[in-house]
Amino acid sequence: MKPIARTITFAAIVTVAVVGFIALKSVGSSAPVNALRPSDPTVLAAGQRIYAERCASCHGAQLEGQPDWQSRGADDLLPAPPHDATGHTWHHRDELLFRITKFGMAKAINMPDYKSSMPIYEGVLSDEEIVAVLSWIKSRWPTSVRAKHDQFNAQP
Repeated sequence: MKPIARTITFAAIVTVAVVGFIALKSVGSSAPVNALRPSDPTVLAAGQRIYAERCASCHGAQLEGQPDWQSRGADDLLPAPPHDATGHTWHHRDELLFRITKFGMAKAINMPDYKSSMPIYEGVLSDEEIVAVLSWIKSRWPTSVRAKHDQFNAQP
């Protein structure tokens, strides 16, 4: 075999191997990249710490949210909602909860004029930290609510 033919053959083999590896990785991982992990103790420990530092001042130490959270205040903003079973957090898929936390409500719901006092955590928290705090929140929900949330995530 001539040197150029060997080089082309080697390049083709490497390309097939790399493409195959990437395909196997994507097939082997059925969970989305930002899927919550409410049963992972390491993730939950980080999430609990982050929640206490970044979220509890508005959403409450017990995830209870602010009073009258469904009515806009004098500033025309909604108070922070609860993240416990009494709120609506669990009605949203992991992916939307992640986007709201990372990019803010206006961008997450594609309504540029939407006003919210919720901070944008892009550049403040890593994706893994956002998943951790959301996973910790989910871990606090009753089993029945977690099951319903899992059903939302499973819908196409």
